[in-house]
Amino acid sequence: MTALANNIGDLLTRRAALNPDREAVYDVARGVRLSFSELAGRAHALAHALAADGVKPGDRVALLLMNSAEFIESFFAIARLGAVIVPLNWRLTPEELRFILQDSGARTLIFDEDFEDSVTALMAFDDRTGLERLLAVGAPSSLAGAKPYTAFRDQGASTPPPLGAQDQDPLYIMYTSGTTGLPKGVVHTHESALWGVLTISATADLRPGDRYLQALPLFHVGALTPGTACIYLGVTSIVMRSFDPAQAWRLIEEERVTTGLLVPAMLNFMLQVPAFEAFDRSALRWIMSGAAPVPVSLIERYGALAIDILQVYGLTETCGPACLIDSESALARVGSTGRAFFHSDVKIVAEDGTTCATGAPGEVWVRGRHIMREYWNRPEATAETLVKGWLRTGDVATMDAEGFVYIQDRIKDMIISGGENIYPAEVENVLLGVPGVVDAAVIGMTSERWGESPLAILVRDDPTLGEAAVLAHCQSRLARYKQPRAVRFVDSIPRNPSGKILKRVLREQFPEPAPE
Repeated sequence: MTALANNIGDLLTRRAALNPDREAVYDVARGVRLSFSELAGRAHALAHALAADGVKPGDRVALLLMNSAEFIESFFAIARLGAVIVPLNWRLTPEELRFILQDSGARTLIFDEDFEDSVTALMAFDDRTGLERLLAVGAPSSLAGAKPYTAFRDQGASTPPPLGAQDQDPLYIMYTSGTTGLPKGVVHTHESALWGVLTISATADLRPGDRYLQALPLFHVGALTPGTACIYLGVTSIVMRSFDPAQAWRLIEEERVTTGLLVPAMLNFMLQVPAFEAFDRSALRWIMSGAAPVPVSLIERYGALAIDILQVYGLTETCGPACLIDSESALARVGSTGRAFFHSDVKIVAEDGTTCATGAPGEVWVRGRHIMREYWNRPEATAETLVKGWLRTGDVATMDAEGFVYIQDRIKDMIISGGENIYPAEVENVLLGVPGVVDAAVIGMTSERWGESPLAILVRDDPTLGEAAVLAHCQSRLARYKQPRAVRFVDSIPRNPSGKILKRVLREQFPEPAPE
């Protein structure tokens, strides 16, 4: 394989050669600072160690890790080796994780000490989810066969190993909930991930030498793609293990943070910190925000602090980028998510497949070399979503004469809670398993804290069934952020002639805010 192959793992090797002594990562929780040379050395060592232990190009390696230096070095090590990364959402239950591990075919799991109980539960399943290799980060694990991550990694040489994948070879499989209730694995290649980085670098004001606040979980594309862009551009990542609004302000001051990405709920929490105005924010130029519409009032409050909020629209399937707007345009064009990224095309399409006239609503389609390759083992879903090089997003929007996109609704009725995507069908499937429930629908309730929260609307044939029993049933079967915050019982759920739930009618019937 030639040295000119597009391999995401090689980005770190090349950055380390150019800027070996520049700080690459500050892992806040562990108090660890690594230069690009040190980070690359650790990634190279892990790649060598995995290869020596039998991990081959194409093998799937799952990561159940909090934000950390270990997550970043593992990502680049696995990429360089040519194995396929499966980032796991650590908010999921063991049952949900089990499906993803089985569907992806992962045989290796690198996990954080925080998730010892979850991995113990996974290994207790009869099929052991197919896992053959466990690497434990942090405290020693009590699990049989689990190897200490650091000792395992440090067996390898710090020199760059050969590149085991390139271009259209898969880089990672990132699972996103599906409208059928089962998660789908979005496959991104080394090339699509590289173009995701390139289009961010060409559109957003991210500069070599910046200091980037990494607060979103790295298992999300909204964190992983910008994090990769930081390596590409020589930007220092200030990595928060988990988000804390007061700590975010302290880091902005102490680390001279220049930029970052925070979802609207995070931005709102930061404004609730007592005396937040006292923190020095003079180095901070802008914050990107997405996953849900950014309220104009929030943009205005940050604008008063001389902090620009750049609203972004994208999907896991686009490797992140689709549209981006700056704060000035957001105020002038209320409700817009901006125009297409530099290396992206966006159009609004009518049901008959024609491009909509200016201002007419239709489905958002996105095109670019950063679009996913496929859904893992889902050829029918892939064919429905990818049409002649375009990605059908499932979102309804309009576009004005200047190319600004205005998202109108979500065809898939997705709920976004605190930046997390919740698909009602998945929750409805769980609710239909409650004894006494004969029909179920889930809609989003407005939440001051999270943006939206799920509301369960049920038809029951057992009049003694109450809200508490329903919520208890969901607790062990759904991640906390997916669990309904309230339950309402009705005589029937409105449906159209084809049987589809009329969510619009339900939203009109239940306009109440979520209990906080």
